[in-house]
Amino acid sequence: MQITGLVKTTLLDYPRHLAATIFIGGCNLRCPFCHNSSLVTRISTQPSIPEKEVLEYLQKRKGILEGVCITGGEPTIHPGLTGLISDIKAMGYKIKLDTNGTNPDMLRELVKVNLIDYIAMDIKNSKEHYGKSAGIGSFDTKAVEESIAFLLKEPVDYEFRTTVVKEHHSSQDMISIGNWIKGAKAYYLQSYKDSGDVLEPGLSAPDKETLLAYKELLTPYVKYVAVRGVD
Repeated sequence: MQITGLVKTTLLDYPRHLAATIFIGGCNLRCPFCHNSSLVTRISTQPSIPEKEVLEYLQKRKGILEGVCITGGEPTIHPGLTGLISDIKAMGYKIKLDTNGTNPDMLRELVKVNLIDYIAMDIKNSKEHYGKSAGIGSFDTKAVEESIAFLLKEPVDYEFRTTVVKEHHSSQDMISIGNWIKGAKAYYLQSYKDSGDVLEPGLSAPDKETLLAYKELLTPYVKYVAVRGVD
């Protein structure tokens, strides 16, 4: 497991908490709009931060930072994730995990042993168009469906979120997703932004009016819907 980055202080990545963010390289998807593509396809070119160094930093910041966000890439493809989270949790930190939901077994285990306080799960698209947005044409949504069903039972605080891309998403996709996650406590629509490190350049963000229209379409299905990334 390669730790490729550490944001030492953030108010953005973990809702309502002053946190640090750990980036872990490697992913099992190839989403065209991925904003961290270097962590997916060019891991060997990325920095590698020793786990010991990260833990030492977090130890020094105890009492100042409240939480740690673990993101990627896709953290749950690494068996060593559980050990890293255990070490951080032992310091008293709250843990937020960003995931694509393709490893429901690990999510269940982490929650079962009280290692996770918040899960932010990406939903790439409707079931009908998941493969297109996951970058895998024959993608089987079974594991993602398991993760969604697990979180809908609210065993841990969570949110679902979708990066909305003009070329990938439509009103019908939003309605399909709404039916899929019906009853969810929170769902965020995140406007696509070209980070300069995307897998497929040339994609674009929907306009604000479209995002707000999608929000209205989803309101009957989800308890709380909000838009991120627009003024």
